[in-house]
Amino acid sequence: MIIGLIGFGKVSQNLVKLIKSDDIEFLTSKENRSKSTIEAIDELNVGLASTFDEVAKLSDILISATSPKSALNIARKYGKLSNGIYLDLNNISPETTLEINKCADNLVDGAIIGKIDSNNPTLYVSGQSAQELLFLGEFLNIKLISENVGDAAILKLLRSSYTKTLTALLIESFEIAKNNNLENEFFDVISITEGSDFKNKSLSRIKNTLNNPKRKSEELQEMISYFNDENLVMVKAALEKFSQL
Repeated sequence: MIIGLIGFGKVSQNLVKLIKSDDIEFLTSKENRSKSTIEAIDELNVGLASTFDEVAKLSDILISATSPKSALNIARKYGKLSNGIYLDLNNISPETTLEINKCADNLVDGAIIGKIDSNNPTLYVSGQSAQELLFLGEFLNIKLISENVGDAAILKLLRSSYTKTLTALLIESFEIAKNNNLENEFFDVISITEGSDFKNKSLSRIKNTLNNPKRKSEELQEMISYFNDENLVMVKAALEKFSQL
């Protein structure tokens, strides 16, 4: 079996490291790649094709793991060239997923939950061909959601809205605690119920959000736009909070 890779960032690199089998060959191309990406490809000894067109045509599973902005264009270029499964692992909206479904035959919508470079990520998949990927459970955690393309993207969006809404509340509470010189005690009392690693995880989450408030706001706005008929009180409040950062 040949698994083709379009995009060779952390997601693809970790999949190559995790999926080890004599029956599986990874294939990519150095076409228009950066120097650092080429070095990563060489280091992991991934099979090479001269072009991505060739990668798409030869692959039994073609994985798109590039960036949200380029996901649809990648599908338009290579989706119909693939005769096997087209697995999209980009952090994209359900709307974009449905557009990709028009461009690619046998689309499977995928969402990696957890750190993408961890030893045990969980891959949620949906789509009519999703069941054919369950063999990957030998190498990583894989969960079949449904045969509906877009369900994995919705799940990804819901998780994102939950974590960002929680982060907005966390930032607000931390600001109040800091203004009252109680930041250490704040983490202590919350850690009693949330666990000993609460402080480190919280500070990391706060730092990441403060460094990327615009992107976080855009993701929440996407949630509001997609579920415009729902009563998203907390999500809207989180968006207002992020807009103040």
